[in-house]
Amino acid sequence: MAYDRYCTARSLARVQSPSVSNALLPAHENIVKSMSWTKTDQKLLTCGADKNIQLFDPYNTPSDSAPIATWLGTNSFTSLSHHRSRNAFAAASSVVSIYDLERHTAAPEVLHWPTSTDTITSVAFNQVETSILASTATDRSIVLYDLRTSMPLTKTTLNFASNAIAWNPMEAFNLAVANEDHNVYIFDMRKFNRALNVLKDHVAAVMDVEFSPTGEELVTASYDRTIRLWNRDKGHSRDIYHTKRMQRVFSARWTPDSKYILTGSDDGNVRLWRANASHREGIKSTRHRQALEYNETLAERFSHMPEIRRIRRHRHVPKVVKKAGAIKAEELAAIKRREENERKHTKKQLDKRKSEREKTVLAREK
Repeated sequence: MAYDRYCTARSLARVQSPSVSNALLPAHENIVKSMSWTKTDQKLLTCGADKNIQLFDPYNTPSDSAPIATWLGTNSFTSLSHHRSRNAFAAASSVVSIYDLERHTAAPEVLHWPTSTDTITSVAFNQVETSILASTATDRSIVLYDLRTSMPLTKTTLNFASNAIAWNPMEAFNLAVANEDHNVYIFDMRKFNRALNVLKDHVAAVMDVEFSPTGEELVTASYDRTIRLWNRDKGHSRDIYHTKRMQRVFSARWTPDSKYILTGSDDGNVRLWRANASHREGIKSTRHRQALEYNETLAERFSHMPEIRRIRRHRHVPKVVKKAGAIKAEELAAIKRREENERKHTKKQLDKRKSEREKTVLAREK
């Protein structure tokens, strides 16, 4: 799990030690921007604003030992992503650097778009097509790279900047981006001129997004202090999580069994949530299990009925979020009325209408 943006200066990376259950180990001299576990030997990679990447072995070394490897960059690092099969990882700064864990002293392979110098905010390896790498940057771009040719493939510019990117672990070509315009966009990398789906319910910038291990659902973390769960085929969230004390949420991750969600927020806490809020773990009797399954089947069978649909969709949301949602809906309706009036009285009425899934893409380069 990546602890992004909420660690303070002189941050301490919390690692698990064989001898001490909660050992504190000095890791970076500045804010820790991202963390990642290696896929093969369970080592911990961390990067920070102090231009360092550290590699720790928390399960096989003492809690007070120094990092087993360090890489120094020329700019602050913002994101890490480990390759699924190779012993290598990608680090994002002003460029994407590919480091080999087996050769600590070797110079990294550098990938970047030729005309771009903006800071890269996130980077992610494709978990199926493992030679494909995606990144988002502050210039509102999404860039795809191919490690086989060591060159960028395509660049797509959206209307607003994206804060995070995530690949669908079951569908090799699909990815989701968390955008500053309060929405999450799901794209097919083979056809970047329009979005496959737009997820819109948040009332502030979406800071993080991740697909569930099954690829059927997503979790998003937002600046509006809420977490939302989505079905990838629907445009509105199926559930919303919030607490009174939770502040702006910057990170959200699924557990490998898809049953729980981990989130990190601005109040310095990591929270554990159930993916299904009403589900309870533990041993159930046969009669209890059959009753639960029967009730679930009934709710699914009659979900088309207005009464059942209203009960299933109803959620208590914070007053601030509800009010912001009403204001946002009114503003969007006003923008739509203005666009329609402009279209009605200008030559735009002769142009073909663009769908909401096409309006988000501003330009595309190859």
